[in-house]
Amino acid sequence: MKKHLFLTVPALAILAVMPALAQDITGIQNLDDRITDIEQDVAEDMARSNDAARFGSPDYKPGFSGSAALGYVARTGNTESQEFNLGARMRYAEGNWVQTFGVAADFAKDAGVRTKEDLFAVYDANYYLNDRFYLFGLGRVQRDGLASTADDIARDGFVGFGPGYRVVNTPDMAWRVQAGIGVSYLKDGLGNSETETGYLAASRFYYQISDAVFLTNDTDILSSDTALRANNDFGVNFKMSDTLSTRVSYLTDYNDARGIRTDNRLGVSLVIGF
Repeated sequence: MKKHLFLTVPALAILAVMPALAQDITGIQNLDDRITDIEQDVAEDMARSNDAARFGSPDYKPGFSGSAALGYVARTGNTESQEFNLGARMRYAEGNWVQTFGVAADFAKDAGVRTKEDLFAVYDANYYLNDRFYLFGLGRVQRDGLASTADDIARDGFVGFGPGYRVVNTPDMAWRVQAGIGVSYLKDGLGNSETETGYLAASRFYYQISDAVFLTNDTDILSSDTALRANNDFGVNFKMSDTLSTRVSYLTDYNDARGIRTDNRLGVSLVIGF
């Protein structure tokens, strides 16, 4: 009896591992990863309608909080490559102050040659004077370590600040607007740089039609000496049941410095649980 047990336990262990191994070899795991990617894309589109500051100062945990993620992949054999990515977000909330800092990094090598060297950082700060007035400040910087031509952007940065005001703030309708001034900085792969002043304006609108339907309309405008850029994201969300939700959105992006100034995107997202 004991002999039979000692022969069976290793066999069961091997069988338990086999499905995971078979998934990778047969490509099932790749398909499963693709399904996960689709689910994440749909979740991000549904999250467009969420605005943490829609009805007032968000109730964040006082002090520091945040999260970070890191990934590293190294391949040898027929393919020699390395990939490293890092993402982190830190928030500090104290009284009427809410500040958020985020950073992301992507590095990659293929056969010993660098193929990606990107760094990103963002800063967002809000100070709430009362239920209607607030002040905002934001900053963004992007670096491409492999930029080498006049068409490549080696550095891209922006800093802006200004006031905001809640025009309407009821449970069924919320509308806030903000405007300010900012400075942008661009540097190409050859070392040529350009700094310009711009003016920015934004609007966030929410209206609940019923318990199951609400719409949002988000508008952002940036005007400078070289271009007028604007985008508008209109969406309607339907919650048909606890397990069925739909979002239909229409995104318009305008830039008068382009040959074709306007780009449009229609999006439909459906989430079903069962």
